[in-house]
Amino acid sequence: MAQGALLGPALVARLDEPDREYRLAPSNVEAEQALIGAVLVNNEAYYRVSDFLLPEHFHEELHRRIYEVTASLIKAGKVATPITLKTYLGDADLGGLTVSQYLARLAAEATTIINALDYGRTIYDLATRRQLIGIGEDMVNTAFDAPVESSPREQIEEAERKLFALAETGRYDGGFQRFTDALTAAIDMAAKAYQREGKLSGISTGLVDLDRMMGGLQPSDLVILAGRPAMGKTSLVTNIGFNIAKAYRSDKRQDGTLETVNGGIVGFFSLEMSAEQLATRIIAEQSGVPSYKIRRGDIREDEFYKITDAAREMQQMPFYIDQTGGISIAQLTARARRLKRQRGLDILIVDYLQLLSGSGKKGENRVQELTEITTGLKALAKELAVPIVALSQLSRQVESRDDKRPQLSDLRESGSIEQDADVVMFVYRDEYYLKNKEPKPGTEEHFKWQAEMDAAHGKAEVIIGKQRHGPTGTVQLAFQADITKFTNLADEDKLPERMGD
Repeated sequence: MAQGALLGPALVARLDEPDREYRLAPSNVEAEQALIGAVLVNNEAYYRVSDFLLPEHFHEELHRRIYEVTASLIKAGKVATPITLKTYLGDADLGGLTVSQYLARLAAEATTIINALDYGRTIYDLATRRQLIGIGEDMVNTAFDAPVESSPREQIEEAERKLFALAETGRYDGGFQRFTDALTAAIDMAAKAYQREGKLSGISTGLVDLDRMMGGLQPSDLVILAGRPAMGKTSLVTNIGFNIAKAYRSDKRQDGTLETVNGGIVGFFSLEMSAEQLATRIIAEQSGVPSYKIRRGDIREDEFYKITDAAREMQQMPFYIDQTGGISIAQLTARARRLKRQRGLDILIVDYLQLLSGSGKKGENRVQELTEITTGLKALAKELAVPIVALSQLSRQVESRDDKRPQLSDLRESGSIEQDADVVMFVYRDEYYLKNKEPKPGTEEHFKWQAEMDAAHGKAEVIIGKQRHGPTGTVQLAFQADITKFTNLADEDKLPERMGD
């Protein structure tokens, strides 16, 4: 039998190719040499690339070491030259040159620092391509091996995670970082808090007393907002989401990307309500026209103009809604990564936790599934470096107590929720429960009940039951039930005058 019949013509053609070359990982040694030379001649060149170029982006090991030592010297306020670097690099034979001679040659051949930024970007782009090749090879190898414990869906999600991290930071391998880097990040956060409206380290909720207690919503935090039905959980998060999106301001970085300086870009997973229902609710909150009137079309001309004005204002806001019901934590994670990459993301809201599903492994009960969900949300908050606010239902045991204010033990399947959350808050409205306990009119009990109703009318409590970075306690808010709107309590002193106009 002929060789072609056995192997196939395409493979025979490949075998017949003489001295077929291997593909080498993309790199540009000349660009690395030119950049190092420019920095050695004028240390100011380092600052043109220092915000994005790291030692690991260099392909040559010696160049990585030279750049690392050079950066350390410049950061310490010292001068980096071939002479000062010699002490830290040791010596080696580089094709007839010592390290000292090699550095001297790089400096001698450097003509200008004008192109330093271009050299740096070339090095960075090639490093990114090498990492892309690594991710691609891992994908191919894993797909060929087909491990029993890893489904194709999990392989896709892992590849997407790596690609997202590479797109965001240029690397995906994680690992340890120096404490000085964390220290610098903490100082930067404090500086940004000082410059931000309200002097908050996190994102302002637009509710002054809540911000004062929490310092705003902190990046990487998982915030659980829990309550019994009809307490106003969804109303509170839509109010907060609207306030954040409305306050959004950004500045352009040197690389052309946008940096949020106030407010934020909001992603809202509405697993219970449709996007239209959510939008109607927000329009009602902002226009002051109750949503039931908007749905029925039972509105006056002046109310219609209030609605259109509110809608016009909201059109420009960075508020994105995903209304897909019954999605898994893995699907939510993938969509959140995509939103951050394509549009940006500063806060993620999930309404609500119990409507998410886990990976669906056999033999897994609801408690295990919820553990997977809360652990996944906390990991996502850290990965995206944004706060995630997830709503949660409370068990019925609240109703059996005289004091119906919620506590941590009331969380459904509470172990994992309480453990993974950085902040646990409860919404409570005494007015709701009092309304259902009206005694017989004209009795002493009714007078007492009426006094309690007057004291509770239009008020709500946000009880902070757990806060990893701050105090626990209760925040009083104003609540307008007809338009489901939470506001700062102090502002409500003017409400009767406004409503009478």
